[in-house]
Amino acid sequence: MMIQIRKLDSTAIDFQETLDALLAFEAETDFAIEKAVTEIIAQVRARGDEAVVEYTNKFDRIPHGGAAGIGAFEIGQQELDAALAALPDAQRAALQTAAERIRVFHERQKQELQGFTYTEADGTILGQRITPLDRVGIYVPGGKAAYPSSVLMNAIPAKVAGVGEIVMVVPTPDGVKNQMVLAAAAIAGVDRVIGIGGAQAVAALAYGTETIQPVDKIVGPGNAYVAAAKRRVFGAVGIDMIAGPSEILVVCDGTTDPDWVAMDLFSQAEHDELAQAILLCPDAEYIAKVEASIQKLLPTMPRQETIRTSLTDRGALVKVRDMEEACEIANAIAAEHLEISAEEPQQWADKIRHAGAMFLGRFSSESLGDYCCGPNHVLPTSRTARFSSPLGVYDFQKRSSVIQVSEAGAQTLGKIAAELAYGEGLQAHARSAELRLKS
Repeated sequence: MMIQIRKLDSTAIDFQETLDALLAFEAETDFAIEKAVTEIIAQVRARGDEAVVEYTNKFDRIPHGGAAGIGAFEIGQQELDAALAALPDAQRAALQTAAERIRVFHERQKQELQGFTYTEADGTILGQRITPLDRVGIYVPGGKAAYPSSVLMNAIPAKVAGVGEIVMVVPTPDGVKNQMVLAAAAIAGVDRVIGIGGAQAVAALAYGTETIQPVDKIVGPGNAYVAAAKRRVFGAVGIDMIAGPSEILVVCDGTTDPDWVAMDLFSQAEHDELAQAILLCPDAEYIAKVEASIQKLLPTMPRQETIRTSLTDRGALVKVRDMEEACEIANAIAAEHLEISAEEPQQWADKIRHAGAMFLGRFSSESLGDYCCGPNHVLPTSRTARFSSPLGVYDFQKRSSVIQVSEAGAQTLGKIAAELAYGEGLQAHARSAELRLKS
């Protein structure tokens, strides 16, 4: 069966029409999901552990029974260490190497996020103090697929930031625990692991129960119920982002092996049917070669049906006028993953303002960034790269202003503050400043 993938030509249609065609998809929030999540959160807030256990037994088909409590879902340090020790040598080494590269990158990132102070001529000291969050919750998916890489990407920057306690929740459908996920938790230094998931786990982390202390922030991807729950609890706790379907945008000058580009498109399309994979290239002949590679390679992929649906519904091969226009479209799409597969990628990267992560050059496949390059793979989706950033050490820190006004400084600043306060009709503010003025 030949795959049907959209072919667009920006030279034949208006730029905006091309863009509209690529951005036509808009994820809808299912009312039934919102209603169910609202009820689950309300029940967890009202009944605590009892509700968490009830929903987990129901959705993950784990017949512990209410009497067992949350303790039945705890995964202790001994079990995490055992999972790590039992991994095949190659898997254990790969996890440890990836973890070390992620740690090194985020340590470097932390060095750029130091606080500061400066002293003015009158002795007033101003500055900013950076401190880590006390407690963070990490959600790790555990349904159709398991993601040990997500454990590393979420937990390691939190550890580097100095977070006091990291609590990881991960669903274990039918009681099955993914050993690589547990091993990754051991490597990353997660403090507590609980085998629960879904909206009930998000609610427990946000509001706390008898046995789970509320956290300050919840990070990590999940299904539609998890995303809806994170949206609901935001405000009571911080969240990283509301993740949408995976995206890859390849800007190519036609010099890369077309099989490589086809497989790079597959690498995101295989995530789920709603993933988006797009190629922008000024060479029509090359685009035809990539299309031929797609047809040739797809039957070899174990997840070919998911890839087929994704590429048919949301994929596109777009002939652009030139690489300049490709960069213009890339900025408008603001993709999660942007590959610039070209002989001189930096000249085009300099034109990019909006992208979750940029992969420069034909050897920089997106898959390397997903696992082991070092920068974080938790990235903004659905065009939010226009105003959002990858997960990083800064997501696990907060900033406090430091203000130490000298006596001399109070004489100058007090008059200014009083004048502005009277203008706003806030007399107590004005008098508070004036009381410190010398007669």
